[in-house]
Amino acid sequence: MSQYLILIYDNEAAYERLTADENVKMMDGHQQFGTKNADAIVGGNALQSVTTATTLRPDGADGFTITDGPFVETKEALGGYYVVEAPDLDAAIELAKQVPVFEGGLEIRPIMVFNE
Repeated sequence: MSQYLILIYDNEAAYERLTADENVKMMDGHQQFGTKNADAIVGGNALQSVTTATTLRPDGADGFTITDGPFVETKEALGGYYVVEAPDLDAAIELAKQVPVFEGGLEIRPIMVFNE
């Protein structure tokens, strides 16, 4: 069984405009996804706002430049992720189709396995 990372990208500004009912619907969607796919989910978390991000970039002199904010500024931000187990990419895609997204999209990446 392979592991896949499902990255959840969405528009943070849109979340700020959600009504209480819309927010409940979104959270219920994640709860349902978790319950329905508990055997496939290895882990996952929601992330705090991009306003809490800190970015480090090598400065070319064996140090780093540290700045407040996300790595890139885009309309859609990484808001959370799930790590799932699936027999293949097609199965991982079917799992990802169940993840609630408001105005964004999902990215699926196989997790690299390093042999010892």
